[in-house]
Amino acid sequence: MRSRWNDEEAARYATDGELGLRVYTSRLLGSDPSLVLHGGGNTSVKVRERNVLGEEEDILYVKGSGWDLATIESAGFAPVRLPRLLGLAQLDALSDTRMASELKSNMTDAAAPAPSVEAILHAILPHPFVDHTHADALIALTNTPHGMEQAREVYGEVAVIVPYEMPGFRLARLCARLFPEQAGDHTIGMVLLNHGLFSFGETARASYERMIQLVTMAEDYLAAHNAWTISLAPDGSAPEVQAPLDRVALASLRREVSEAAGAPMIVAAHSDEHCLRFARRDDLARIARQGPATPDHVIRTKRLPLIGHDVRDYADEYQRSFAEYAPRLEQDGHPLTMLDPAPRVILDGELGMCVVGRTAKDAAIAEDIYRHTMEIILRAEALDAYQALPPWEIFEVEYWDLEQAKLRRQEQPRVFAGEVALVTGAASGIGKACVEALIQRGAAVLALDLNPAIEGMWERPDVLGVRCDVTDEADLSRALDSGVAGFGGLDMLILNAGIFPASRRIEALDLGEWDRVLRVNLDANVALLRESHPLLKLAPRGGRVAIIGSKNVPAPGPGAAAYSASKAALTQLARVAALEWGGDGIRVNVLHPNQVFDTAIWTEEVLRSRAAQYGLSVEEYRRNNVLRVEVTSRDVAELAAEFCGPLFARTTGAQIPVDGGNERVI
Repeated sequence: MRSRWNDEEAARYATDGELGLRVYTSRLLGSDPSLVLHGGGNTSVKVRERNVLGEEEDILYVKGSGWDLATIESAGFAPVRLPRLLGLAQLDALSDTRMASELKSNMTDAAAPAPSVEAILHAILPHPFVDHTHADALIALTNTPHGMEQAREVYGEVAVIVPYEMPGFRLARLCARLFPEQAGDHTIGMVLLNHGLFSFGETARASYERMIQLVTMAEDYLAAHNAWTISLAPDGSAPEVQAPLDRVALASLRREVSEAAGAPMIVAAHSDEHCLRFARRDDLARIARQGPATPDHVIRTKRLPLIGHDVRDYADEYQRSFAEYAPRLEQDGHPLTMLDPAPRVILDGELGMCVVGRTAKDAAIAEDIYRHTMEIILRAEALDAYQALPPWEIFEVEYWDLEQAKLRRQEQPRVFAGEVALVTGAASGIGKACVEALIQRGAAVLALDLNPAIEGMWERPDVLGVRCDVTDEADLSRALDSGVAGFGGLDMLILNAGIFPASRRIEALDLGEWDRVLRVNLDANVALLRESHPLLKLAPRGGRVAIIGSKNVPAPGPGAAAYSASKAALTQLARVAALEWGGDGIRVNVLHPNQVFDTAIWTEEVLRSRAAQYGLSVEEYRRNNVLRVEVTSRDVAELAAEFCGPLFARTTGAQIPVDGGNERVI
């Protein structure tokens, strides 16, 4: 591992003093996922500064809760009075909730984030700068039956070796006792078995580069024992063959997971060769069922992965573990509340690795963590044998009262959290507005459009943009495969894609144009409804379909025969679907917008032509309705999203206008 320190970059941060350099080296650590993943790790700096009374105080600036080292700023560090922290370290006992209260009440800035639970540990280390990571190489080295001996062999006098202890006050108290006993003139770090690595120094650069040095020592040891460069496959073996995705099987698995969780969940399947080889190992049960690589990963990935598909057995096992261990943590007659027993990682020989989350972001975090876990497990196996913490220790972290309090403080999930929607014609107009309305409500969205720009339109884990010609059944099938692999199933379908040709009277209508309009506006939707039905039937809260029709269905206009006929046929199709699919818990409803001018079908040519037919100027035509208002894509999208929400839970086969009021319709 090499140092990423750059003098020119450091100079820019140095204008903010020691805290600025602390920000810089924290970001260097956070930018390397082999050191820090998704908010893990923490850093600190000790400074003297004047308070509002002009008095000098010793302050520990430590990473605040909720901040990520990769993007942290000065505001992400919590300033805590150092003497108070050193005093707390002398106590024989301190509950974690009381410790958290003490940390917050001794900050010098009430607006700062809550200090890291390891603030006391940072305080007792007698160096201005302290860094803490969960380096993959270190975890692979220590998560073995001989981890203590190997750590001592690697580090000798340069690092204090501390056996595993629960993070928080208990760990700080243990380190306060062991560090002075073991530290010497050559000590530059501290190893926490099964947990992580500390480094420290007089400057930000010294502390950071000592971390790089300590991690490199672990990497070199693994390399010397043929345990650094690992391969899942024997030399020369054929690549693992991925089975074709069974969309219904994955959607069924997602439904079972959601039922166990008590809420819809995102399930993302990863069947690359690395995941397949790991999931097909003969010793998978032994190496994977021990537990996560570090306690820091427990909340994100659950205690154990599920091997195979039997979600019910997994949930039953989880409940038995809770019944066994919970009484040991209950205090003052206050019982623990069991977390949902659904798995967060599923390993399967056909699917590879599936990751589960309440949101697409949570599932993506679980993926990152478990990919690193696979590497750690395989390196530990190559070195000795993988050995995680005992089940009780892992359970204690999962039900740590500080983590429980954090969960209680979280905002209520949004209405579509854990649910998946598909929107056609999503690159512009009503379709794009529908995507925005759905993600604002917490949904993950498969966004389809013929425009290639759709693939880079949203750079976020809860939107998958796929270029798709909806009139091509093979293209549609591939798009559905992508969406189901990415999110696990389908709950909502918004059929929006359509074309509106130039105005043409029937006597001038070419059959080629007629066929083209019906192929896009009708036939493509028949195919998509047909292919989506098995998935919608498995939606945890029941499937929902919202179809974007047109005012032209109840009140057609001259020159729009192909468009009007296609939308009328689509509406009739929706009515039949509502009848046929009601028994499957799927509701189908239609919106009839009119004159939504911020859409792709309303070209300037079409707008001028239609306005001329009514003897109106373009501006008059824009507000040519009873309310004299302009209808926007967002207006339609918001109602389409609500159609899929709980307010319309008892409605199917409905048709609602979104047109500002049309005299011919009324």
